[in-house]
Amino acid sequence: MTGKRLYKRGWHHTKSRGKETLVTCGFCGKRVPKYKTFAVYRGFSISDPSLRRELGRGSFSLSSTKIYACPACARHRKIVKKKR
Repeated sequence: MTGKRLYKRGWHHTKSRGKETLVTCGFCGKRVPKYKTFAVYRGFSISDPSLRRELGRGSFSLSSTKIYACPACARHRKIVKKKR
């Protein structure tokens, strides 16, 4: 398989000079440059309507966290697909 890539790179650098910012993958823990990662937002929501009414609107806040996925984890978890 010389000359062919299975996954075509479509990333762009986040900095013009110097060292790239490293972030940790939220799934495997690998340290990856930020421009290679894919942002995923994780959170929770209460789907039971009776529990929602009981808690009320102002008594709690639903938060979502931003985690980064490395290219290998993003492909494995189907966050992105392989380009053809």
